[in-house]
Amino acid sequence: MTPPEAPRSDAGITPPAVSSCSPRATEPQGHVPEKWTVLRKRADFLAAARARRQGTGSMLVQGRDRRDGDTAIRVGFTCSKKVGNAVARNRAKRRLRALARELLPAQGLPGWDYVLIGKAEETGARPYEALKRDLSYALRKLSGGA
Repeated sequence: MTPPEAPRSDAGITPPAVSSCSPRATEPQGHVPEKWTVLRKRADFLAAARARRQGTGSMLVQGRDRRDGDTAIRVGFTCSKKVGNAVARNRAKRRLRALARELLPAQGLPGWDYVLIGKAEETGARPYEALKRDLSYALRKLSGGA
């Protein structure tokens, strides 16, 4: 038995298509598109580890100029087991990603790689505004010698 609201099979009506929204339609007004990509390869992390670094109270930021002509900002995130269990590490990385999304398009240097490293018991517990100040300070210091 078919429900009364179902179209009759002989009506010649095709079912409605599933609608989907593009991400652009759901972005708030004034949204700045992301100008950075995420580092995935170990070699990129190792290259950043050999470059400049700036420590703050809540994180360590490593930065290097790629000098490859590409203006994209690339960023990587890492937290060791010293930060805590998987829940604590993931929370710290989520906070670092939010910071990068907010500050790197405006304060990051084009053509640079950045690696944000979480600190034990600091990255996850520190107030968000203090994290923003820390990252802003680290980016200023790293770009000072560029």
